[in-house]
Amino acid sequence: MAKKRRKLNKDFERKIYSSKKNVELVLAKIYDIDDEDIQKEYISAFNRVVNFYDELKDDYEQKGFSNYSEEFLTNYENAFNLFESEFEI
Repeated sequence: MAKKRRKLNKDFERKIYSSKKNVELVLAKIYDIDDEDIQKEYISAFNRVVNFYDELKDDYEQKGFSNYSEEFLTNYENAFNLFESEFEI
């Protein structure tokens, strides 16, 4: 039986790429924090955002663009916005 091809979406791929860059930028800023306790607090809070990003990326890589793709993106964006509102970076 032939393997079903995953559906691709260029606009969505750009959003994932942009999300990746945002995660990398914030992580770089967090790792630049000198106070170890504050750095750990930021990393702990940002892990939720990273987890949502990983789900978003993994789902797209495994299944392609689907009905749930926008939901994964929305979850990531909400978590990222919440982190930015609670933590000054």
